[in-house]
Amino acid sequence: MPTTEAESMNEKAVIPLPVTQDVALAATTGRYDAVRFNALKHGILSKLTVLAHEDQAEFAELLAALIEEHRPTGMTERHLVEELAAIIWRKRRVLLAEGAAINRGLRSVTQSQNDSPLLAAAPFERGLSKDGCDLPDLLTASSEEIAERQRHAELDLAATRKATAILRKGGPQAYEKARRALIQESRDWWDEQIEEEEYPATAEGLAQFIRKTLEPIGIRMEQEARLIPAIQVQTLGEGLQVHRLEKLNRYETHLDRKFERTLAMILKLKQLRGG
Repeated sequence: MPTTEAESMNEKAVIPLPVTQDVALAATTGRYDAVRFNALKHGILSKLTVLAHEDQAEFAELLAALIEEHRPTGMTERHLVEELAAIIWRKRRVLLAEGAAINRGLRSVTQSQNDSPLLAAAPFERGLSKDGCDLPDLLTASSEEIAERQRHAELDLAATRKATAILRKGGPQAYEKARRALIQESRDWWDEQIEEEEYPATAEGLAQFIRKTLEPIGIRMEQEARLIPAIQVQTLGEGLQVHRLEKLNRYETHLDRKFERTLAMILKLKQLRGG
């Protein structure tokens, strides 16, 4: 059986180490490719760490990387390296559980009928309403989409107010000029209102449509677009529900300490063996 000389502070001792053939060959040649998946196949912890629905190959890659890094000699070091892999794998589960808990909290907040983070995100914003707001859509908007929504909302509101100013000024062509001042979507909506005989195709009818419907919606859309970043932050904060994460945080802290102790043991063994 191969032996390794271990030196302590006051004396030297010869410690017998049960080194398997593949590890001994790897230690001699410096090539650990041959033992990557052998460690997964024969390891005591590896058989229990990876659950049936989890990716065995992904864990094998993690373990192989740790073997490459620490180059264990003997069963003790191999076991400790395998334990490092198991701790990292369990921390991965903690992050998955944390994400699942946050998602559940977000779902609860976005589906709540009693309150809305939209109003809390800007408590002093006048005229802001949760009615007709697609909160999940706002939450998933990218920075580019937010910028485009803000630009479109500002143009829409500016065009609507321009049409209002034209109608107030009056004149023989006021109706046509005001209609053309609207953005295409608003013009199409107005034309539908005329076809359905909701309003007459006159300056007075268009002014009433703008006052009752178009401008209030334009103001709300501009507010929503401008406040999307604040709404996203508010919703995430409410959905976090920290009390649900406390146990996960304590467990993660336990794993961190376990990782530190295991790594310290590996480094101490290497130091004793002159590795």
